[in-house]
Amino acid sequence: MHPTALLSSLLLLGGASASELQSRQASTITVDLSRTFQTMDGFGTSEAFQRAVTMKRLSEDQQRKFLDLMFSTTKGAGLSILRNGIGSSVDMRDDWMVSIQPRNPGGPSATPNYVWDGSDNGQVWVSQEAVKTYGLKTIYANAWSAPGYMKTNNNDANGGSLCGVSGASCSSGDWKQAFANYLVQYIKFYQQEGVEVTHLGFLNEPDYTTSYASMRSSGTQAQDFIRVLRPTLDRNNMTHVIINCCDTMGWSVMNSMLNEMRSVEGSLGVVTGHAYTSGPSSPLSTRHKTWMTEAADNNGAWTSSWHSNGGAGEGLTWANNIYGAIVNGNVSAYLYWIGGQDRPSTTNSKMIRVVNKQVEPSKRLWAFANWSRFVRPGAVRVSTSGAPSNVRTSAFRNVDGTIAVQVINNNSGSARTISVNIGTTGAGSSFVAAADGVAAWVTDGSRDCDQIVATLDASGRTLSASVPPRSMVSFVLRPGGGAKN
Repeated sequence: MHPTALLSSLLLLGGASASELQSRQASTITVDLSRTFQTMDGFGTSEAFQRAVTMKRLSEDQQRKFLDLMFSTTKGAGLSILRNGIGSSVDMRDDWMVSIQPRNPGGPSATPNYVWDGSDNGQVWVSQEAVKTYGLKTIYANAWSAPGYMKTNNNDANGGSLCGVSGASCSSGDWKQAFANYLVQYIKFYQQEGVEVTHLGFLNEPDYTTSYASMRSSGTQAQDFIRVLRPTLDRNNMTHVIINCCDTMGWSVMNSMLNEMRSVEGSLGVVTGHAYTSGPSSPLSTRHKTWMTEAADNNGAWTSSWHSNGGAGEGLTWANNIYGAIVNGNVSAYLYWIGGQDRPSTTNSKMIRVVNKQVEPSKRLWAFANWSRFVRPGAVRVSTSGAPSNVRTSAFRNVDGTIAVQVINNNSGSARTISVNIGTTGAGSSFVAAADGVAAWVTDGSRDCDQIVATLDASGRTLSASVPPRSMVSFVLRPGGGAKN
């Protein structure tokens, strides 16, 4: 009898199917620390378009719960990047972002007339809390549009281009320098509030025209402005501020823009794109870091489900989305659209909603937690091998020496034992479990980044735990002198 047939017969005699036996068998994931990929900047979200204002209206205890869910590495997602919207609107109507210079000062060469309310559409509050309470270090300030009077259509909405870039002449003159000054002043206002803007973007979805703040741009036009923006930042002692570009509606569109921007690529720091019309399934053609800066399920009805039918808003879906962007797209940061909001939106556009003035997180947030809590800024992705069928794995070496390994089990059925082995090459000393023997965290249908016990073998290099079906488990080990179970 063929060995496979013999095995099948034995399984049937034992009352177990072949698939059931496979699910019970242990699988070993090998981590190769000598083979490295991108360095991570983190994970994040935004409270733009007055979402921050609405969250600040909550009671103090619910404010704190919201902030903990966003930024705490023990109570929430542990996000490390906040993306703020730079306003361009004349007034603060619902869902708009007011400008720091809402009225034309009299032309591009006129003395600016900036105004500052210390709130910036509620974003100052979130930024200060994130920085001072939770230690967040990356603030990405992003303009959806220049003020309307600086554009060809005299409106901050409905597209139009910045006056003075190629193919965009205006009777009012060339506004490139005035817009650069405007962005610098925005950063200065945040400095006086005790918040340092680290990354600056001047475009959002330049390939998309819509009824809210939006501005069109080609790569050539973006290049024209970068030639003005970089020197303006440098003259104002902002050499540390990194220019991001260009937050295109789809990831692949960014390659087309890059081909028109090669002469200023040295002035860029991070290349950015969104995942609405195409996601980051492969790396962009640039030597710079790349960030996926916006994605969401804006259409599906609100769900808090981890897995039901593989829907676009489910937590397991987002765990896999993040995996694909990092491992296949080589991104160094992944941001969801909105963190929290209390307005009566019934879509999955946010990770946290408010019901009867109470904060309610979705499983999308906990998917981020299983990544962001353990893959910290500065972590370097390293190679993994040996994943069983329909199981996705990745691994990172953090700045503090800890090794974080992600296991996404997309299989249904029974739990299976997964072992993570830290290969000897480039590993240095042996490892110990990261938290007094508790070295794995799981998110699934009933748990939200909860700790589970994992076992470290005598070598101090192999950590094992039971990984439930349709779950994400994060293993963590830290350098040490010996085994610790």
